[in-house]
Amino acid sequence: MSSVTTVLLCGVGGQGTVLAADLLAHAALEAGYDAKVSEIHGMSQRGGAVTTVVRFGRDGVRSMVSDPGCADCVVAFETTEALRNLPNVRAGGHLLVSDEAIQPLPVLIGHAAMPERAHERLREAGATLIPAGAIAAEEGSPKSANVVLLGALATKLDFSQDAWEKVVASRVPPKTVDANLAAFRAGFAFAQEAADREGARS
Repeated sequence: MSSVTTVLLCGVGGQGTVLAADLLAHAALEAGYDAKVSEIHGMSQRGGAVTTVVRFGRDGVRSMVSDPGCADCVVAFETTEALRNLPNVRAGGHLLVSDEAIQPLPVLIGHAAMPERAHERLREAGATLIPAGAIAAEEGSPKSANVVLLGALATKLDFSQDAWEKVVASRVPPKTVDANLAAFRAGFAFAQEAADREGARS
């Protein structure tokens, strides 16, 4: 495996992908890695596709290029963007997907259709489907689905829990710290249990 880890986050504007990338990069720094965040591609206003790449490594990150098939982890904030970014996941990589489908404008006005068999196709690709919105709501912060997904991602990365939680607590609005930490822990627990079930079946 490369000495640099590549994480691609994808979603649509308004879902908190930018904050998630910021938290991930700072967690990597807190854990002693060099980290860089790519520019955001696409339209970041509400409804437009957003893709951000975070790369980190112990010996420095010299390039932000993430070619198809090279992402160690793809974290998708909704199912259509997950399908669009399937080619970016490397063999043996991880695909974490919020179990939510957002209809883009072309679908809403009848000029396009949503992808067929989205859940089935994602499961066939090895995705872990996460009810991030429902988990966030249960933890008292419906807007923290992005932090739920980061909790799930934390199960795949070698950062300490302390590093993650220190960064979350320092970079979200003060009034939301407790709810975001609860969302993070719940996402971690969900993904860990999903991995344990998968391991028991294999």
